[in-house]
Amino acid sequence: MVKNIRKNNDLINETTIVSRHAWLTLTILSSTLLTVFFSETMLLPAIPDIIIEFNISYGTAAWIFSAYLIVAAVMTPVAGRLSDLYGKKKVLLTMLGIYIAGLIAGGFADNIISLLISRIIQGVGLAAIPAAFSLLRDTFPPAKLSIAVGVFGSAYSAGSVIGLLVGATIIQFFGWHTTFLAIVPFSILVTILIVRYVKEGATLEEKPLLKEKNDHSKLNIKNKSLHIDIRGIISLSFTISFFLIALTLIQIDTSINSMQQIIGAFAISAISLSFFVAIERKMENPFVNLKLLKDKILLPSYILLIATGITMFMIYPAIVQLVRSPIPLGFGGSSVDAANVQLPFMISFLVFASVTPFIINRIGSLKPIIIGGMVSLFGAVGLFTFHSTEFEVSVNLAILASGLSLTMTAAWNLVVSMSPKEYTGISVGVGALLLFIGMAIGPALAGVYMASHETVSGIQGSYPSSNSYNLVFITAGVLSAITIVFSLLLKRITSSRVK
Repeated sequence: MVKNIRKNNDLINETTIVSRHAWLTLTILSSTLLTVFFSETMLLPAIPDIIIEFNISYGTAAWIFSAYLIVAAVMTPVAGRLSDLYGKKKVLLTMLGIYIAGLIAGGFADNIISLLISRIIQGVGLAAIPAAFSLLRDTFPPAKLSIAVGVFGSAYSAGSVIGLLVGATIIQFFGWHTTFLAIVPFSILVTILIVRYVKEGATLEEKPLLKEKNDHSKLNIKNKSLHIDIRGIISLSFTISFFLIALTLIQIDTSINSMQQIIGAFAISAISLSFFVAIERKMENPFVNLKLLKDKILLPSYILLIATGITMFMIYPAIVQLVRSPIPLGFGGSSVDAANVQLPFMISFLVFASVTPFIINRIGSLKPIIIGGMVSLFGAVGLFTFHSTEFEVSVNLAILASGLSLTMTAAWNLVVSMSPKEYTGISVGVGALLLFIGMAIGPALAGVYMASHETVSGIQGSYPSSNSYNLVFITAGVLSAITIVFSLLLKRITSSRVK
């Protein structure tokens, strides 16, 4: 009897106590996420300046973020698959090396083409996330995994906060080119720390948690032959790119001739999507494992990530443009003013991303998602109703961010914890793919609203009207409502499984 008790205590300690090395690994890997997401918000305050400097439209400016995120979306499942096959640490270091090269290129970009190319290279580096997530799961026991995921996810918010504040200051005094070069030393330091201290190798055994009847052996991930689904990558790239091209064309012109091009772009996107699905179904080792999309818990979780991604990156450029547009069309502020208005959004996201893991440990992952959807809906309605002053905008942004952070952190926890351990890289890759697709759609959608509702302001040129911002806030509210619907669906599914 005593022996059994001791064995049970040893098992508990083995699965709940976190080693120092695990916390060190979490710190280093979180720094990786902080670094790559720093570049996402550092350029936000400079968008109006880049539009003027390169003489480009709102639609073209949206590609500064969309191009980065499209490449990240396409490369993330590839990195996830390679990390499962050939080693997470090796893939992580490779992606970071590419990211550093993209940062250096961005620092010397002197036209929109070279800037977009540098952003594309940086997008490859963002695909390091699945490898980092997988390393976390290898290191942390299941009982503490939600905390690790939450801390790791909060690094995204921390990177966004630092990027917004530091980026705005650098832009104000040194110009936007310097923002890229400022990240290079820190990125190199993080890479060195990974080489020195992060170790690879599973320390825990866990059975696959997918409840489907699928035979996981069919996934054949253990096949070590170097096989990349080129056709799947190309078809998915065409699907995303032409969808966003259609949105960009809508911003530029809505004449009959242009409408033909818009319809053509949407048609190519739809055809490419059909090809993608057909290809992935036939592949033995697909680029995106569609079987994961059939799981009744993972699929709604993926949709939640898409919705939060669209909302966040639709709000970002819209608020910057609102702050920097001249009075009475905006607040007539500087890049620093734009950063200060959005700062409560970033801080709220950071705080709730850090707190949510502890909430999950007490009440599970589903209730925070439901609460998050309701809070973000309240924030979106608040933005639509009250956005006449910078203070009103900041307060409502903070409310919106609180809800989005709850939803995103809890959704990521579901994706990581409910995926089969041997396929974590692929599953997280699919989740990140869909999140990045949402993030890429967000600025393009905001660009559509702002370009199609412009008001001429004398000699100062044309700027988005109040209707464009109202459409952004209404869309954020609709997406929050969708989040609530899918969170309730998840609750119903999990309840039926328990019964």
